[in-house]
Amino acid sequence: MNENSVKQSILVVDDTHANLQLLVEMLSDLGYKVQPAKSGRMALKAVETAPPDLILLDVNMPEMNGYEVCEQLKAQEATREIPVIFISAMNEVIDKVRAFEAGGVDYITKPFEIQVVQARITTHLNICLQKAQLMEQKQLLTEQKQKIENNYEKLKELETLRDNLNHMLVHDMRAPLTSMSVYLYLLDGIIGEIEQFSSKGSKYLKHIKALANYLIELVSSLLDTNRMESGELKLDIVSCDLNSVITNVTDSMESLTDNQQIMLDLPDEGPTVSCDPGIISRVIQNLLYNAIKYTSSDGNIRIGIEQNSGNIRISVSDNGPGIPPEYHEKIFEKFGQVNREGHKQKYSTGLGLTFCKLAVEAHGGHIGVISESGKGSTFWFML
Repeated sequence: MNENSVKQSILVVDDTHANLQLLVEMLSDLGYKVQPAKSGRMALKAVETAPPDLILLDVNMPEMNGYEVCEQLKAQEATREIPVIFISAMNEVIDKVRAFEAGGVDYITKPFEIQVVQARITTHLNICLQKAQLMEQKQLLTEQKQKIENNYEKLKELETLRDNLNHMLVHDMRAPLTSMSVYLYLLDGIIGEIEQFSSKGSKYLKHIKALANYLIELVSSLLDTNRMESGELKLDIVSCDLNSVITNVTDSMESLTDNQQIMLDLPDEGPTVSCDPGIISRVIQNLLYNAIKYTSSDGNIRIGIEQNSGNIRISVSDNGPGIPPEYHEKIFEKFGQVNREGHKQKYSTGLGLTFCKLAVEAHGGHIGVISESGKGSTFWFML
């Protein structure tokens, strides 16, 4: 008998004193805690007082036979899981079928051998123990699942609170940034009247203007990303010339370059597409700013248009550090972070590429990147 079964209890029910005494002695010698009962009613009271781990139940007893005892045990939620092994001198198939129909787990015929009884008891006690362990594990899993669901709901609430806070802060930032940009344009208009203002000063002013416009774009991207995710942003679809859209973007961002060369690979006659030109301009602006940011000062950036089977593909290519393939999907996630080879710190893609993905998909298009470490990157989107 294994150590786990030493403290296991067995209720033995038999109206024949000799049989009852024999079973009690044999099972006690095997290390079980044995409780005898001479009738069915005594057995039910014993179970109610101290439920055993297993019951050995005689079939033929006066007043209440073993089948009736078993049926009553199985009718009660507190006792229905206790395994019942019938012991009987009746060896007909119909008797065994009746025993299993009443809820018994096994049937031993008299005269019995103690090795057989021991083997059957050990088997069913182990099964019962395993069932209890499985139920315990199931309960633990249910509790863990509930905790995870509760934590998930709390995280969703915190994320909503954070997004609302970000939205409020960014909304409040956009007004002063817009005003600053307006005053910079006004200042640029009167610079020409000041003879002492150097060409370097004019260059710095243009750079400040471009940065102010980019800050406004960052703010707008955050606000519009939230609006697109919630389905609240409506596109203003019109027919527009893509060549004009691209050249307007490159002209406005030229002052942000640090000697990088921006080359346009555009067809002589630009394709006309139905889109929201303001949103598509901002997509190109975000892709171009990333190219400028991660391209060395002597690097090249190329913007091109390709037409194929009615689809139009716009691409922004650079010869910067490139992006490992495992990050090609992650960079389009909110605030996705990418490991750069040779750098200890990660860099964040912020919301720019997330905005681009949502904006292109809102037009029914697709966006992606072709890149390898050390071989530059080509961001493209299809309309």
